[in-house]
Amino acid sequence: MSEAEIQHEYAVLEKSRKNPKAFGELYEKYFDRIFQYVFRQTDDEELTADLCSQTFLIALKNLDRYEFRGVPFSAWLYRIASNEVNKHYRKLKKNKVFSIEELRIRELIEQTETDWDEEIIQRLMNYLKDLPTEMLEVLELRFFEDRDFKDIAFILGITESGAKMRAYRALDRLRKNFNLRIKYNG
Repeated sequence: MSEAEIQHEYAVLEKSRKNPKAFGELYEKYFDRIFQYVFRQTDDEELTADLCSQTFLIALKNLDRYEFRGVPFSAWLYRIASNEVNKHYRKLKKNKVFSIEELRIRELIEQTETDWDEEIIQRLMNYLKDLPTEMLEVLELRFFEDRDFKDIAFILGITESGAKMRAYRALDRLRKNFNLRIKYNG
């Protein structure tokens, strides 16, 4: 995100604090991304719509508390969404669901230097589903949401070095189990 984009977003936030209708621009800009992020963790469109609505409502209600901390406004939205998903699963006393789309897996595969066949892709999809949640969250944000480690740390409420370590460990597991050569930009 360029400095000009960050400045524009901040100006929209300032307007939104005085006039909630101005928040619509940010809602339009980020709704689809937040929806997809939540959907991958619920695999339920109706629930995702509810959690997304809740995310944006919380953001709008708490605009006065938002402070720029070196990460884009979208990171704050992802953090709220992540908290809402976690709250939902805690309430139900269930584990998070991660719906890993084959298209996203193919995007990840394109970043490797390994030849793939359909059987290996299916094995990889099944393997990813069995990774610990904290590793999946980091992989999702890093590779599917294209977030940098500073954003990931903010979203998940961990240190930047913790985010890097989780990503490294997850990728290391994938390398060992699938003989991958993944380009890691830590």
